[in-house]
Amino acid sequence: MGSAAQKADGRGVAGGDAPEPMFDLIELLFFAYRDFVGDPDRLLESIGFGRAHHRVLHFVDRQPGLTIAELLDILRITKQSLSRVLKELLDQDYVEQRAGVSDRRQRLLFPTAKGRKLAQDLADLQTARFVRALSPMGPEARAHAIEFLLNMIDPAEREKVAKLVWGEIPQLRHRSAT
Repeated sequence: MGSAAQKADGRGVAGGDAPEPMFDLIELLFFAYRDFVGDPDRLLESIGFGRAHHRVLHFVDRQPGLTIAELLDILRITKQSLSRVLKELLDQDYVEQRAGVSDRRQRLLFPTAKGRKLAQDLADLQTARFVRALSPMGPEARAHAIEFLLNMIDPAEREKVAKLVWGEIPQLRHRSAT
């Protein structure tokens, strides 16, 4: 196998048994992410928000009743990092906070109607990009993309993420290598 083929499939060897860096995939992922978040960034910027607001609103909208602790765990950020963003979402009526039913000290987060609308608008932008990317690749493209993305997640986190995304682990989609 020639050097170009080794680089393209990642099986080449650099200094022993380590595969050569897959610069093409690394860079394509950087650029794809840049454009994937760029669409919502422009909408968010028009209302004075950024990516952190998007991430918080996305998960509050998808998981109404989420606790602050659960949100911190999902986002893997500190309380301090969340504080300013959450305060802005609360103050501008995109998210509301309610006391827990069994534990009144617990703070549960819910999207407001305004928050649900913004979350839907942002999801529509990103869905349009997925549709444009997946459509020419055929009917199995989405399943392959799901499998690829699940495999990009640390093996110890895959089940937790799958449960968050689908509520359970779809066997068809959880063929990821560990």
